[in-house]
Amino acid sequence: MFKPNRLKLTHVAFSAFCALVLSSCAESPTGRPQLMLFDNTQVSKMGIQTFEELKTKTPISKDKKTNQYVQCVAQAVLKATPQKYQANPWEIVVFESDQVNAFALPGGKIGVYTGLLLVAENQHQLAAVIGHEIAHVMAGHSNERLSSNQAISATLSVADVALSAMNTQYKAELSSAFGLGAQVGLVLPFSRVHETEADVIGLDLMAKAGFEPEQSVKLWQNMAKQGSGGTPQILSSHPVPENRIKKLQQQMPAALTSSKPARRRGHCPVVISN
Repeated sequence: MFKPNRLKLTHVAFSAFCALVLSSCAESPTGRPQLMLFDNTQVSKMGIQTFEELKTKTPISKDKKTNQYVQCVAQAVLKATPQKYQANPWEIVVFESDQVNAFALPGGKIGVYTGLLLVAENQHQLAAVIGHEIAHVMAGHSNERLSSNQAISATLSVADVALSAMNTQYKAELSSAFGLGAQVGLVLPFSRVHETEADVIGLDLMAKAGFEPEQSVKLWQNMAKQGSGGTPQILSSHPVPENRIKKLQQQMPAALTSSKPARRRGHCPVVISN
């Protein structure tokens, strides 16, 4: 019986995967090349499902003042997004949690934890966070992250087939090195790229909405006071606050220019103080 050569099968599988990757190239709002293997409708359904599950597991704030505050800021930022992101209503939920965090999900979902409101001192700083989270959705970062994980999984599977014919000791060493290389070289840097890109897009959104872009720097100064855990940036999924602040300061002249039309119209969102 004919038995196909394992390495030939590996080559065919790898070539087919490379063809799929090449056909799935896209571009982020900042012009960065992206790998998008998933349909956006599918990703949106995943985002909605995740949000619904979270609502069953995390208490939702019933405080009218807090909800009005967050809704006002979020809606103001959303009005600065391209029209296609305003076409469908967004669901904005405030969760009762000490987490200093917020998020936005494909499918039009925004979550803000009450712990964030203790660090984001005013509407401008809250707008910086919400703008950043909406930017993740605009840039398709969820799709890109899923796609990169899929690519890594497929590559490791192909590599495992190729390594199977090697000496056991060398196979273990190379497999371990390959796995670490994929983690440090692809997964974590992607997260840092996403965070930096969301900072840039989010800064522009908050400025166009009429908020004070300078307050984004103050926000991350507040965040830095919370402690970064001392994780080296090369092995961290997020930029360290100092680098984040430096990048925001570099982008500040453009943000101030973007804010001028709103300021000329006297449009600076005034909300109920939290």
